[in-house]
Amino acid sequence: MFPNLEAEMARCKITQSCIASLLGVTPTTLSFKLNGKSPISLKECTKIKNEFFPDKTLDYLFATESDQKEAS
Repeated sequence: MFPNLEAEMARCKITQSCIASLLGVTPTTLSFKLNGKSPISLKECTKIKNEFFPDKTLDYLFATESDQKEAS
């Protein structure tokens, strides 16, 4: 759902478990949020960005696949 976030996580070797721990949710809950099965809040997005990717923008990290298709 968020290909840029997934790519940055892979580059920095950050697991979903690390992010889930930061947010205080289970890895399963985080997986649902990242796959669009549950909503992810702006507060959660900001927390992920600030902790793990301070040099990236929210727009970049949380661009969806449909956002990228529209930009093409």
